[in-house]
Amino acid sequence: MDITGKIFAICPQQGGTSKAGKDWKSQTFVLETEEQYPRKVAFELFGAKLDEFGSMCQQGAKLTVSFDIESREYQGRWYTSVRAWRVATATDNKPAPAAEDPIPADPLSSMPKDDDPFGAPAEKSNDLPFF
Repeated sequence: MDITGKIFAICPQQGGTSKAGKDWKSQTFVLETEEQYPRKVAFELFGAKLDEFGSMCQQGAKLTVSFDIESREYQGRWYTSVRAWRVATATDNKPAPAAEDPIPADPLSSMPKDDDPFGAPAEKSNDLPFF
């Protein structure tokens, strides 16, 4: 999943040693979306991802974060983590209008000039094609 917004808050880095004796570190960042009703989403960078992307996560930086959501049970309680696997600088990629198909200033100017918009020759009689 991806989400785009600005870094709203930066939590202190945490670390320690696992039961297997390996050192670990993680840090939580809060991203605020830029929608009509902004949402705040806390995501975590863990281990090597913190080293790789942590410097990009500065207060106020506009980022797009790709993440996985996972829930796990511990002693009868459920915990959910939002773990980022990619962080990129967000850009406003608005597609430019196509130059090969310009919209005419008067769209009706390309229509036939007679009474029938489908191009059939206009007849000035009052006969109906049906009864």
